[in-house]
Amino acid sequence: MPSPPPLLRLRLRLRLHSPRPLAMIHSSTSHLPHHLPQNQTENITQAITYHDRTKHSLTSGYARGPGRLDWANQPNPFLRFTPSPSLPLLHPTTPLSPHYPSIFDSFPSSPLPLSLSSVSSLLYYSLSLSAWKTTGFSTWSLRVNPSSGNLHPTECHIVSPPLPNSPYNSSPFVSHYCPKDHSLEIRAVGHQNLKLPITSDSLIVVFSSIFWREAWKYGERALRYCNHDVGHAIAAVAISAAALGWDARLLDSLSHSELEALIGVTKTYPPLPEPWPTKPLRGNLPWVESQHPDCALVLFPANTNFTINYPALREFVKEFSDSEWAGKPNSLSKDHVCWDVIYHTAGAIKKPADDNCFSVNPFYKSGLISENLYKDFRVYDVVRKRRSAVDMDRVHIMEKETFYQILLHCLPSGEVGPGEKQGRNFTVPFRVLEWDAEVHLALFVHRVRGLEKGLYFLVRNEGHFDSLKKAMRSQFEWTQPDNCPKTLPLYRLAKGDCQDLAKQVSCIQDIASDGCFSLGMVARFEPVLREKGAWMYPRLFWETGIIGQVLYLEAHAVGISATGIGCYFDDAVHEVLGLEGKEFQSLYHFTVGGPVLDKRIMSLPAYPGPGIDA
Repeated sequence: MPSPPPLLRLRLRLRLHSPRPLAMIHSSTSHLPHHLPQNQTENITQAITYHDRTKHSLTSGYARGPGRLDWANQPNPFLRFTPSPSLPLLHPTTPLSPHYPSIFDSFPSSPLPLSLSSVSSLLYYSLSLSAWKTTGFSTWSLRVNPSSGNLHPTECHIVSPPLPNSPYNSSPFVSHYCPKDHSLEIRAVGHQNLKLPITSDSLIVVFSSIFWREAWKYGERALRYCNHDVGHAIAAVAISAAALGWDARLLDSLSHSELEALIGVTKTYPPLPEPWPTKPLRGNLPWVESQHPDCALVLFPANTNFTINYPALREFVKEFSDSEWAGKPNSLSKDHVCWDVIYHTAGAIKKPADDNCFSVNPFYKSGLISENLYKDFRVYDVVRKRRSAVDMDRVHIMEKETFYQILLHCLPSGEVGPGEKQGRNFTVPFRVLEWDAEVHLALFVHRVRGLEKGLYFLVRNEGHFDSLKKAMRSQFEWTQPDNCPKTLPLYRLAKGDCQDLAKQVSCIQDIASDGCFSLGMVARFEPVLREKGAWMYPRLFWETGIIGQVLYLEAHAVGISATGIGCYFDDAVHEVLGLEGKEFQSLYHFTVGGPVLDKRIMSLPAYPGPGIDA
C-alpha cells in the first residue's frame, strides 16, 4: 500500500492518540453575548460567514476568484487626483542613520521637528518606491511597504497642522501621498482660524483601501489581503517614525464615517448603489474604485506627554469636511468585477465611534541577544532594500541564536520584568495598537542549526496559554527548547521533518518548505469578535501584517529574505494543530530563508536625479 500524503500521515499518527472528531465548519452565533445590539450580532455573523466562505480547502477547492487574469483591466497602481496642487517632496540625500537594532531599544534622544523635510523622510522610508524592475519586456515598480501580488490597494493621506517651510504654513491641510513621484497632492485646506487639535509637532496619517486592486486578481479573498497590507503599512510608518524620534498610535476611537469625512471620500466618489448587489457584477462600475477608510495614526515626538482631545478632533473633522476638495480620481480600470461579498462584509465591519480616552503605552525594549547577529545595517539599508523572496534556496541554515532573535523582535511586550507576562503592546512597532496581542505563531522549523526540526509555537500573549493548550492536540509536548531565552515563550509541539507538511498546507508552494522556517499566524478569533465587535475582524489581519513586516525586516537585517504567503488551506492548518471551531483561526502565513535571485531581472533606481538611491 503506498504511503499517504504527509498531511494524512500526520492525521493518522495523531488520531491513534486523539480520536476526537473534527468540528464541522459553521457560522453559528449561538454563543454571541446578549448585550450586543442586534445589528452588531448580524455584523459578526457576516464577518464569520465571509471568513468561512473565503477559505481555501484541500478538499473543496479554492475561494471564488476570477479564474484568469484580465490583463486589459489590470488596475493602475497609482492613484492621482487632478487637478490638485502638487507639493514635491525632496529625496533625502542623507540616509536614515540609526543602526537597525537600535530602533527596538529606544527612541532617538532628539526627535526631528515637523517640517516638509521630515515628512518627506517619513514617507520615503515607509511607503515610497524602492526600485523599478525590468526584464526587458516588462517593467514594474517595487515599494518600501510590501503588498499581496504587488498590487498595492493601500492609499495614504496626511492630515497636517500648518507645515513649516512649505506653502501651507498657516492652515491645516489634507493631502494624498503619491509614491510614483514622491509628492503630496493637496486635497483640501482649512481656513486660518480652524485649528487641528493636535500639537504643532505632530501629524495624522490615514490609510484607506481600494478593494478592486486586490479583487482583480484574488476575487472574494481580496478583503483579507487588503487588511494584511494595511498592517504592513502601519508597521512601515511606525518604524520609519521611530527612526525619526516619533512615536505612533492608532486613533481607533474615530468611526469609519469620521475617517470618510476626514479624507473627503463622500466628496470625491460616486455613491454606492442602493440596494447593494447580491451577486457579482461585471462592467464599467466606477464605484468599485472607491476608497474604504481603514484607520488613522497620530505621530508625535516620543517620550512626551502627548494626548488627543477626541471631542475637539471630531469637531475639527465635521468643520473641515465642508472645505473645498480639489481633484477627481483617475480611472484605474475600464471595466470591473464587483465581488459583492467583499462590500457586504466591508459594510458590516465598519467601526463605530466610541468614547474611549487616548492613551500611550509605556515603552519596553525588545529582547536583544547580540547586535552581532545582525549585519552592519542602518535603518535605511533595511527598510528600502527589503525585497519579497520568490524562491528559497533549500541550502541556507540559520543559527539558533538568530532564530531566537527574530522571534524576540516579534513579541509585543519585549523585556518583561519579574512577574510580568507577554501580551501588552509595548514594543516598536506593536505599541501602535490599542488592543493586547491576539495573534500567535505556529512555526515549521526546517533548517535551524542546533534546533530539532519540527512544529513549534510562539505564544505572544501568555494570557492565552491555557486556552491554546486546551484547544490544541493533547499529545503536543509544550516543551521549551534548549538555551531558549527566558523571555521568549517558545514551545516545541512535535519533533520531525515537516517540510512536506508546511508545503502542503501553504497551497503546495515550495517556498514554505525550502527556507529556514515558515509559519502560520494563529489569532484568537470568534471570542474577540464577541467581546468587542465585528470591527475587530480587519484589525486581527492588521496585527498579522505588522508581525509580517517585522519578519521581513529582521530577515533582511540578518542577510537573508522572507515573503508573506496569503494562499494556504485554512482548515488543514487547524487540523495539524488540532484546532476545532472558531476560537482560533490561521490568518496569514510567512516564510524566512536564503533567497534565490533571478539574474534575468534588472534593478533600476526608484527615482531619477539626486538622492541616496541615485
